Amino acid sequence: MRQAEPVSQGLYELTTRSIRVMVEPYYLEEQSTPEENHYVWAYHVTIENNGHVAVQVLGRYWRVTDAAGAVQEVSGEGVVGETPVLDPGDSYEYTSGTPLGTPSGIMAGRYRIKAETGEEFEIEIPAFSLDSPHQKGLIN
Repeated sequence: MRQAEPVSQGLYELTTRSIRVMVEPYYLEEQSTPEENHYVWAYHVTIENNGHVAVQVLGRYWRVTDAAGAVQEVSGEGVVGETPVLDPGDSYEYTSGTPLGTPSGIMAGRYRIKAETGEEFEIEIPAFSLDSPHQKGLIN
């Protein structure tokens, strides 16, 4: 039996202070059980330093909203257990995931960054949609 491949839902990107964040979400059919209202997505993130000084990713904040309007907020140190340093021209990639109790939702957030100059600031993560093939379409 052939295993289903995750389906990309497009690439979302946003640049803040010369740091570009690209996110590509994927619906994971194999890990989802729609009959139990359990839907799972993975998202692949690339953080690209297009500036002139090295930066370190210190932390992240995510706001996940499901189709019913329920909000989950997630924050913490680093990303996937790391606090990567990106020299000018470098990029860092990781994959993570989130479950929802509805067949669609939206995620957005920000990273806390420290420049080699000692300055700390936040960069935005582009809002991206989480859509499964199980959501009902609306007819206008």
